[in-house]
Formats: sequence, C-alpha cells, structure tokens
Amino acid sequence: MTVATLDRAAARPGAASRARLLRAALPALSLALVLIAIAWLNPRAISYFGFSLMLNLAIPIALATIAQMFVIAGNELDLSIGTFVGFVGCVTATWLRDAPLLGAAVLVASIGVYALLGALIYLRNLPSIVVTLGMSFVWQGLAIMILPMPGGKAPDWLSAITSFKPRFVPFPIVAALIIAGVVHFGLMRTSYGAILRGSGGNAAALRRAGWSLLKTKVVLFALAGLFGVLSGMILIGMTTSGDANIGNGYTLLAIAGVILGGGEFTGGRVSPIGAVIGALTLALAASPLLTFMRIPPDWQVAANGIILIVVLAARVLISRRER
Repeated sequence: MTVATLDRAAARPGAASRARLLRAALPALSLALVLIAIAWLNPRAISYFGFSLMLNLAIPIALATIAQMFVIAGNELDLSIGTFVGFVGCVTATWLRDAPLLGAAVLVASIGVYALLGALIYLRNLPSIVVTLGMSFVWQGLAIMILPMPGGKAPDWLSAITSFKPRFVPFPIVAALIIAGVVHFGLMRTSYGAILRGSGGNAAALRRAGWSLLKTKVVLFALAGLFGVLSGMILIGMTTSGDANIGNGYTLLAIAGVILGGGEFTGGRVSPIGAVIGALTLALAASPLLTFMRIPPDWQVAANGIILIVVLAARVLISRRER
C-alpha cells in the first residue's frame, strides 16, 4: 500500500462526515434559498404579516407530511392522505360544528380505520400503494356524500385557534416548531420511537427481539390517521369552510415534503424536523415564490417538480461522497 493510498484512506472518514453533515443540512439550506429568493424579489414579504400570509396553509401541509412520514417509516406509502384530509374537512365543517359528539366519533373512527388498514396490509401482505389508492376513492366518495357542494362552516373554537396571533412570531412558525419538536422527540428520542423506525429499518431483527411487527404497523398507520385528522381540521379552521376536493393535492405534497426533508422510501429513514422544513419549503415555493417570479399558475406545478428534482439530485451527489 502506497503512502498516497494511506493518505486517501485516512482522509475518507473526514470527507464522509462532512458529506453526512451537508446531507442533514440540505433541507434547511433549501428553505434558506427559497427565503433568500423571496426576500430578493419582494423584501416586504419578509415580515410578520408576510410570513403569516405566505405560510397560512403551511401547517395543514406539514401535518399531512408528518402523517405520510409515519407510513414511510414503515416502508409503506399512503396514496389516500389527500382525500382523507378532504373527508376530515367535510366532517369538521358539518357534523363537528352542528353535532359535535357525532363529528368527534366519526373522526375517532376514521383513525381506527387507518389502524385497520395497517393491520390488513401486514396480515395479508398487500401492497400499501394499492390498498391506499383504493381507500382514496372511498374517502373521496364519503366526503362528497357529506358535503356535495362546497360550504359548511368551521366550528368557532377551531377558528379561534387558527386565528391566534402571537405577539412576536407568526402563528404558522410557532405551530411548525411545536409539531417538529413534539414528533422529533416522540419518534427519534424515545425507545418506542426507535422500535417504530426499526420496523422499517430492520424488521427481522425486531421480530427476533420479540416485538410485534403487526402492532408497530397498526401504530404507524394510526398515527398517520391522527395527523391526517389534525391536518383536515386545521385546514378548515384556516379556510373557514369545507370542500370535498380541498385536500386532493396534499398526497403528492406530503410525499415530496418527506423526501425533501431527508426521508427515504426504505430503511425507516425519516426526519420529523426535515419533513416539517420540507413542507414549509414546498408551501413557500408552491405559491409565493413562483408568484413573485411571475410564473403563470399553469406552470407552477412543473416549477415545484423542478425544485424537488434539483434537491434530490444534490442529495444523490452528497450521498456518493459518503461512501
């Protein structure tokens, strides 16, 4: 072995460590670049009022992204989270306001349905993509049955929560910090959180250790249902009325937010903080940034896709440096 080879081998751990650090910081860097671009295009947007307006709908997206993150942590994928958010919105704008006990019972039951989906997928070894795609039509149909036309009204207590205005920091930022902190602690800093992530990272080892993979799958899907319910409720609280199609775009946004935030489709590798940052990045890039750039609405979806592809390409290049 030559001296040059030894030097390269000694330098590799340091380079790999720097690459891992850069990869972990990539979601925050993406958000920072979007904010810098917005500040350059419209400096007045970087203010209390500006952030409140731009991030008004970021919290429902962040909650839907966290819901998708729990499913991805178990190596599954949920294609029904968008229509589920729409269903929850219809229940919230009608039954939860007019018949609170009935509305609450339906929302709790919907979380139970999500848990049963997790059990069905595991016990019958069914592809989660197929099962959740079928459920997306079920949730959509139920939403239309409850609210055939846009309408209804958010409960007063929910509107009061979503209209809360802290003195120094906009409500969306405060809510994002709370969501990221609570989920990060529960999933990344607790022993049971490690078990939930282990069901996607090393299911065989988890089974040998005596843990029930069925239970972990049920818990992950139940948590997805819980955060889907929170997303739909907050969305109605902010928009003040319901619509059966209001959450249809959230499915792809949630998947993109998880991946943009450093998550991966396999291995149980997810990041709650990264997922929330990814959701905020998409929320800012989805409308404010592209509007300030005077990109027509018809091209904004394509522009969001380009942003996601660029970030993923950067992750691939950084990952190669880790090896």
